[in-house]
Amino acid sequence: MNPTIGLAHYWSQGDAIMHAVAYALLLMSVASWFYILSKTWSSWRIRRSAGALEGFWKAPTLVDAIAVLKNADSENVYTPLAAQSSEAAHISAQGGSLNAASDPGELITRTLRQEINRVSSRLESGLTLLASVGSTAPFVGLLGTVWGIYHALAAVSLAGTVQIDKVAGPVGEALIMTAFGLTVAIPAVLAYNAFTRVNRVTLAELDAFAHDLHAHLTTGARVGR
Repeated sequence: MNPTIGLAHYWSQGDAIMHAVAYALLLMSVASWFYILSKTWSSWRIRRSAGALEGFWKAPTLVDAIAVLKNADSENVYTPLAAQSSEAAHISAQGGSLNAASDPGELITRTLRQEINRVSSRLESGLTLLASVGSTAPFVGLLGTVWGIYHALAAVSLAGTVQIDKVAGPVGEALIMTAFGLTVAIPAVLAYNAFTRVNRVTLAELDAFAHDLHAHLTTGARVGR
């Protein structure tokens, strides 16, 4: 193998811009894989705890139902809806505050909406990073390739003679940066699409659960019944 052709040779001959592009791709890869692994673990725990919603409605009282849900909801996604809406129902029944003066149905609706927004923000954390990496990493890699090809052609022009082996080697080395960019971008795009679908399913379940809770708490049922 020609020792003057390869990744090590390309790196040793690269300048500050090429090295900066490579480090940027490395940083993008590390950050995206951190979020991919952490959100995969979180999403798996969320989907595993979704089955506890059936157990919630089978409990004899709302207090017992919240306890059942809390034990199964390891990511604390579904439990706050039940706990906070139940507390809102108590507040509306007790009186003595602005919240208590509000219509009970409106107070419960506002509480459920706030909890769903909180969970939605939490589920979407990291997705912007994955989308940004997936859309920009190929262009960052392409920048490194263009810069490498420019230097290769500049070196050939200075040599005064054009030989295919003198051009093909440096150009082939420069294309490595495009490959690196795609290697960083593809997992980020696939993970973004997968997490978006999981979040859509989870939010649909939360919306249905919130609707059922609202109906339950505004038709006479209260904690302890």
